[in-house]
Amino acid sequence: HIGGDESPVTEKPDYNYFVERVQAIVQKHGKRMMGWDEIVTAEIDSTAIAQVWANKENGQQGIARGMKLILSPADRAYLDMKYDSSSTYGYTWAGLIPVDVGYDWDPEEYFLKEHVLGLDAPLWSETIAELDELEYLAFPRLLGYAELGWTVQDKRDWATYRVRLGRQAPFLERMNVNFY
Repeated sequence: HIGGDESPVTEKPDYNYFVERVQAIVQKHGKRMMGWDEIVTAEIDSTAIAQVWANKENGQQGIARGMKLILSPADRAYLDMKYDSSSTYGYTWAGLIPVDVGYDWDPEEYFLKEHVLGLDAPLWSETIAELDELEYLAFPRLLGYAELGWTVQDKRDWATYRVRLGRQAPFLERMNVNFY
């Protein structure tokens, strides 16, 4: 994963030149390049993987070029977002992500599954000082993301998941997980 996002001061020709050079280096070592969705603006080939976090149109552009995608929509899948306004840890730049919002979305509403390799729930740790802070941000949302990635939409619904999720609390407590 080469990154490739949050470079707003880099001129577009310089950015594209960089991404194209990096792809050549990655391929020289027999690897497949992946980067955040902005990489699709460069002249890269269809073996590259775009991780869609911010711009659905970039994902569409990648698909049109034959690329595969990883889905990480920031307003649904970022574990470092606060659950609600009273959450102790996390950010709000992508919005609040309560447990139901993190669970109750269909990846195929973004892109058809034949274009998607999987989901990712990023958790940026620059503001985390202790493991219990990480656990608080990750749990229980991480359990929902796992189900979201492995279960087809017609087999998922918030009402039944909510009950099953509640049954996980004793296990998380036994494991000393600091969950929301």
